[in-house]
Amino acid sequence: MAKKVYSFPAGFLWGGATAANQYEGGWLEDGKGPNVPDHITGGTVDTARRWTKEIEAETYYPSHEATDFYHHYKEDIALMAEMGFNVFRLSINWARIYPQGDDLEPNRKGIEFYHNVFRECKKYGIEPLVTLSHYETPWNLTEKYNGWESREVIDFFVRYATTCFMEYKDEVKYWLTFNEINCAMQSFGTIMGLGMVPESDQMNFAATESKEQVQKRFQALHHQFVASAKAVQIGHAINPNFMIGCMIAGGLAYPYTCNPKDALAAQNKNNMSNYFCGDVQVRGEYPYFAKRFFKENDIHLNITAEDEIELLNGTVDFYSFSYYMSSTETVDEDLKAAKGNIFAGVPNPYLEASDWGWQIDPEGLRWYLNDVYGRYEIPLMIVENGLGAIDVRAEDGKFHDTYRIEYLRKHIQQMGEAIEDGVDLMGYTMWGCVDLVSASTGEMKKRYGFIYVDKDNDGNGDLHREKKDSFEWYKKVIATNGKDLD
Repeated sequence: MAKKVYSFPAGFLWGGATAANQYEGGWLEDGKGPNVPDHITGGTVDTARRWTKEIEAETYYPSHEATDFYHHYKEDIALMAEMGFNVFRLSINWARIYPQGDDLEPNRKGIEFYHNVFRECKKYGIEPLVTLSHYETPWNLTEKYNGWESREVIDFFVRYATTCFMEYKDEVKYWLTFNEINCAMQSFGTIMGLGMVPESDQMNFAATESKEQVQKRFQALHHQFVASAKAVQIGHAINPNFMIGCMIAGGLAYPYTCNPKDALAAQNKNNMSNYFCGDVQVRGEYPYFAKRFFKENDIHLNITAEDEIELLNGTVDFYSFSYYMSSTETVDEDLKAAKGNIFAGVPNPYLEASDWGWQIDPEGLRWYLNDVYGRYEIPLMIVENGLGAIDVRAEDGKFHDTYRIEYLRKHIQQMGEAIEDGVDLMGYTMWGCVDLVSASTGEMKKRYGFIYVDKDNDGNGDLHREKKDSFEWYKKVIATNGKDLD
């Protein structure tokens, strides 16, 4: 049987993705203020990260240095260019532009840093894809306003977004407003996504909350929706050529059995994960199923008539998302208790899993692409996808990450299948193209990159960069526009 060759459209965007709080470092340099991740400690897969009101002198905070893009951006962008990137997804650190978040005037040194980054990208023909808010709420907004719980923060974000749009209108075409905005629907999104003080000092992904906290969280999410819609309108007014998208944490759920109750549970999970936020940002209004959800959870949102107009007028140009794994849903409580976990439900017997228990499901990506495109029929972009793994230096001194190549190959093949299905897929930015800090655990050993960075879980290392085998493989994929995946 002949090997299948996939056909990706001309101009397809190939690249990689990062986030300032996991990659940039330079946490107080050149006028930058502290942000929420700067107050979150390191952790492991077994030890939850903590947030601390004060910076503890003997405690390790990974974001403070991260993998130091702030001082290595020229080297890193040159390596991306060597791979053939034509797009690089990064986030602007809000507290580098407005150190307190509610400042009246921006920090010019922070603005100039990103000018330098974007000029370096343009030198190599790389389009920046910029996320305005990637879990980087300025810490002052948490202390003073409890983050996005306050409606006032909408105006502070709009001021920040407007500054970015004006400053970089000739350097950046592609924008995302909020990273994985749907994570705010979960308890762990309280501090990371919304900048609100949670009811526990731990990043507990299975935390229970009071009804009052859930109410506050969904009101805060609504404020982000309004802020995003306002920013989209302002961005289009500043530069009509801007392409401004939403960004969703993709959550594909299968029924664990053919029990109709499991099927309904999976349908509900997919609706809440992918379409609750997607509908607001793509269609401009809350989905039909939100009413029942709000009623059953005793959530009462303050939504003004002006808010409704903003949401309708501020819909996005494309739907972007992260995709790492699928999950399973069941109503069998005994089974969930015995085998389940917060991310993936009961393990799917048809799938393998990563070292961190994330089940690997390339075909699920094709399913997801078709499902989302069938609902919205606007361009889609995969802006995070990758394999977190422990990379071990071989006897020859190199990193032979064949497992990463295999993971990416299978997912890119399914992207090709989805394009054949008729999905309008505009690009792919693999997550953590340069090794960076894990958001969930704060670890360095959970590596994603094509490029190794010398740093360990405790912050030790000289930060030098090395190519892994996947570097040359991805270079070939890009050079052939996805035709050569061997």
